[in-house]
Amino acid sequence: MRRLALIGWVLALGGCNALRDTFAGRQQTVGTAAGQTLTVEHLAKLIGHASRIPVRPDVFTGLASVYLDYAVFATALGHGRDLHDSTLVLAAEWPLVSQIRWERYHEQLIATRGQLTTAQMDSAFTAGSMRLFQHILIRVPASALPMIEQQKQKEATSVLMQAAVQRGANFRQLVQKYSEDPGSKVRGGYLPASARGQWVAAFDSAAWTLPPGAMTGVVRTPFGFHIIRRPPLAEVRDSFRVDLANARTNFLDSLYMDSLARDRRLEIVSGAPARVRAAVPQIVAARTDERALATYRGGGAFRVKDLARWLLALDPNDVRGITTATDAQLTQLVRVLAQREILLDEVAKAGVQLAARDWEQVRAEHDSSVARLERLLDLSPEMLKDSGATPAARVHVAMAHLDRYTEQAITQGTSPFVPVPPFLAAALREGQDWTLNPAGVARAVEGAQAIRAADSTATGHAPTSAPTGLRRASGPPPVPAESPRPATPR
Repeated sequence: MRRLALIGWVLALGGCNALRDTFAGRQQTVGTAAGQTLTVEHLAKLIGHASRIPVRPDVFTGLASVYLDYAVFATALGHGRDLHDSTLVLAAEWPLVSQIRWERYHEQLIATRGQLTTAQMDSAFTAGSMRLFQHILIRVPASALPMIEQQKQKEATSVLMQAAVQRGANFRQLVQKYSEDPGSKVRGGYLPASARGQWVAAFDSAAWTLPPGAMTGVVRTPFGFHIIRRPPLAEVRDSFRVDLANARTNFLDSLYMDSLARDRRLEIVSGAPARVRAAVPQIVAARTDERALATYRGGGAFRVKDLARWLLALDPNDVRGITTATDAQLTQLVRVLAQREILLDEVAKAGVQLAARDWEQVRAEHDSSVARLERLLDLSPEMLKDSGATPAARVHVAMAHLDRYTEQAITQGTSPFVPVPPFLAAALREGQDWTLNPAGVARAVEGAQAIRAADSTATGHAPTSAPTGLRRASGPPPVPAESPRPATPR
């Protein structure tokens, strides 16, 4: 109570009206961005009248963040900023640019390793540590009655007899006619060459007894009835070469990544899993979090803000399950992403540049994103030039278009709700003020609850909080999902 009294006493002093106004202003402000303000009243009305959107602080925080990102975009348009500048394009398309640069660097790595010779490939086929199989699958549903299973087995036996007549010579035609495995059927029944243990146990055990050119009887697995054949080398020489080269590349890539981590002495810091769990629901705040999750030689560190950048590059559905992962899984996630960070350092040191065809792809992606946002806001640089004589006037017009769009997308649900792509938003925020006020969010939640109560009284219906109607789009999730899915980072 003394502390509250002290604040009141300070505010009561002469000459402190500005401080009083600052406190009062923050109470009525949800956030600011690029000189624009999102008020408590505005956000409360936007969501309060949208009965399909749940009234929860995390939802309000997400939608407020999207609004503020759009405010930065609209302000940039109003000021006539070139949204197709090369520097902005590189930052806004960071995931795609990083992927392309890695691919170009990877091509250099592969070139230094040399190609498999015909003798090496033939020797590998003869050694048999990697084998290629061909199969026909007659599916049996898991819930199938015994009578159905017997019918399927008879069908498989009939197919086997047809294959045996010509000793497998017509196997590809039988695959096209009978197989119910869509993945391998389009390839004539051929499965990728692999080491032992890659298939379910019953399939693996039967297949690995086959010499080249031989065929099994009917094999039962959880998927149904299989007829498995091991083609001879002359039949599959080209495809086996490709599979073997891919396997060799993956193996050497794994060794390379491990060597980078070892040489740079990558270490995960204590408490990293807890920091990851805390960062995911607060992804906005995490974008500036400097706390380390991992360290490596040369003073390098993989920080929470780096994690946020990688997570924003992933599918939002994959990100949501991270908070339910085990400590071991989160530790592995940090290790993998830190390795990717080190890898990008190596790519940068190698001076890898984008080729002309790469730039065309990157610019096309960026131009498409910007054009989509302009269509949603019904704005264009040309239209804004004609709408006002000064930048301030053009920004005013752009913000009016933003308010109309958010009314249609959030309150009315008549327009698709599309966040600004996260890396474009981050690039536009550089050098701009961008703040979110938790106290203002809380007041907006209270205001929306009051609006819902008033609406339900007027209509005689109880308010609903079912989150239906928001359409998923590219970029980070504005509204966290109810059911998380496990993360599968790429």
